Amino acid sequence: MVFIHDTEQNLRAASYLVNTLPGYDDEDALTTLDDFDDYLRVNPYTGVIRRDAAELAALRDVRPRLRQLWEVDRDGAVPIVNEMLRDGRALPRLVIHDGFDWHIHATSDDAPLATRVLVEAALAFVDVIRADEYDRVRICAADDCDGVYVDFSKNGSKRYCDIGNCGNRMNVNAYRQRKARRTA
Repeated sequence: MVFIHDTEQNLRAASYLVNTLPGYDDEDALTTLDDFDDYLRVNPYTGVIRRDAAELAALRDVRPRLRQLWEVDRDGAVPIVNEMLRDGRALPRLVIHDGFDWHIHATSDDAPLATRVLVEAALAFVDVIRADEYDRVRICAADDCDGVYVDFSKNGSKRYCDIGNCGNRMNVNAYRQRKARRTA
């Protein structure tokens, strides 16, 4: 494991949320309460969750801020992360619950969900920055995709996101190009 469980979970949740932004296909994947429920099913959060239109709108609003973390290098991420922590009034504390060992929460359980998502993502990026693993924060290498991901592979060699089956698609394209060159 590259990162501790809660860091990995929060990095996955952040990339999932960023990947709901309209991308190369111009489709927003977080517009309905059903989309919101899908996000929460894959990325569970503790604390108060209202599951209403206002909370959905607030969550949608944090996506561009999170996306910035994939568009900068390690040093460029520091002021973004610090701003997120400051805006969320982060006050880290150790907690243990739901079968998970000690980990950090930095907002109260009744803080708005969007604030908790932003602060927990910022804390996860603190770990990435401190571990000097920012090269694992990536944008998909597929020609037609701008999805984001964090490479959790042991050797750090992942090149494609998981949202559009990009790895398989690009491998098929490369195979077809090689085959066409051999028959030409």
